[in-house]
Amino acid sequence: MNNWLDNLGFDLEKIKSLFVYNPNEPMIFNSGFFMFLFFAFVIAYTALKKRTTPRLIFVTLFSYYFYYKSSGFYFFLLGIVTVSDFLLAQWIARTTKKYLRRIFLATSVCIGLGLLAYFKYFNFFGTAFAEMVNGNFQPSDIFLPVGISFFTFQSLSYTIDVYRRNVEPLNNILDYAFFVSFFPQLVAGPIVRARDFIPQIRQPLKITGEMIGTGIYFIMCGLFKKAIISDYIGVNFVDRIFENPSLYSGIENLFGIYGYGLQIYCDFSGYSDMAIGIALLLGFKFNINFDSPYKSASIQEFWRRWHISLSSWLRDYLYISLGGNRKGKIRTYINLFITMLLGGLWHGANWNFIIWGALHGMALAVHKFFGFVFNIGKSKISQPNAWRRRIGVLVTFHFVMFAWIFFRNTSLEDCSTMLSQIFGNFQPQIIWQMLSGYKFVFMFILIGYVLHFLPAKTENYFKNKFVNTSLIFKAVVMIILIYLIIQIKSSDVQPFIYFQF
Repeated sequence: MNNWLDNLGFDLEKIKSLFVYNPNEPMIFNSGFFMFLFFAFVIAYTALKKRTTPRLIFVTLFSYYFYYKSSGFYFFLLGIVTVSDFLLAQWIARTTKKYLRRIFLATSVCIGLGLLAYFKYFNFFGTAFAEMVNGNFQPSDIFLPVGISFFTFQSLSYTIDVYRRNVEPLNNILDYAFFVSFFPQLVAGPIVRARDFIPQIRQPLKITGEMIGTGIYFIMCGLFKKAIISDYIGVNFVDRIFENPSLYSGIENLFGIYGYGLQIYCDFSGYSDMAIGIALLLGFKFNINFDSPYKSASIQEFWRRWHISLSSWLRDYLYISLGGNRKGKIRTYINLFITMLLGGLWHGANWNFIIWGALHGMALAVHKFFGFVFNIGKSKISQPNAWRRRIGVLVTFHFVMFAWIFFRNTSLEDCSTMLSQIFGNFQPQIIWQMLSGYKFVFMFILIGYVLHFLPAKTENYFKNKFVNTSLIFKAVVMIILIYLIIQIKSSDVQPFIYFQF
């Protein structure tokens, strides 16, 4: 059999590898294999256009395969969360006894957060506790399943919404499995809300020309951000700086921080754009997840524009649950701080993430304090003039860049080294040498920031123009983009930054 396949030109081992998890080659949107696979997927998906249940089964199975190719055997965790929260939501809705409803909700929270506590935080808290009591703790070799933070939060939002009676529970486990596992947003968001997505599941599939054009536009924007800007400046400059900041001057470290601000934005918003675009091609609509966040004139506005699905999740299910702004000013400041502190911890079990979250929590509390003092929101000062807004954007941008130092570095020692280089070994005289040595890196950084700060009207103009062009033109532009990616990309396909969260 093997010889017969070999004679036909088939590499049996290579074919097998397509169906087996490889930790060195996870399934990601910007890989050639996914693009080829998605093309075949769309053909089958289109053939099932008028057969709703078979189509849902097909997509759900493909989503589990997609997750298996990203995390291997740990795809069973996705099944555990799906089955448990589906049943618990039904029990929450059916019982009239308040204490039982709370028990069922608490069980859902314990399952979701329990998985996160073990896979993300067991070693961190174990080590921290051992240091506190002068004990001895041996960290376990625990694999972090890709996207576990995203699908557990998505499923938790469903059971909480059912408990709050904001949504009706699903009676079909296939529909719920489809909602939790839908592959475009499965491993790195956006975190889709049940009330937004579930009504779309069994609607007649209708994919308009505008949806196709918009979907292709988002996919192209995402590929450009990720595979051209983020990967190039990351591999050729930013990653080198952060891996060993002591080897570089202060000015190189400073530009490394600005570069990372663009890298993480293009990487994560690029993934979100591709997820939104792929979903549109399949007939589903996701809410926008990034809205030019570096244009923000305050830290509060930044969190209305950055990773919108997470920030709104933290607001609705954590901040409001803590009391929000309903229990006095001091409690409001504390609630903001706790919310962002836990938001930092959500990103990973590391003191750097906790400090990053604490910085944003303090900034939000300070912003809220001045809002109370100057009655912002109830007076003309809530609508700043052009100059005041420019100053706000400048201050907010540099605060966010400063906080990225703690987010990107893996240790407090590296953070200290980077800051010491900037303030003690700046060496501004080497700026032209640096710019000439990394001319293409800085060209892409400039392009990225210029495109980011384009007025919204200009962005919408180009988007509408592209959507209304012919399919042939779209195909030509896509081919050109893929050619550029092939010419620019490094030898290995770079995983998305948020896969680690």
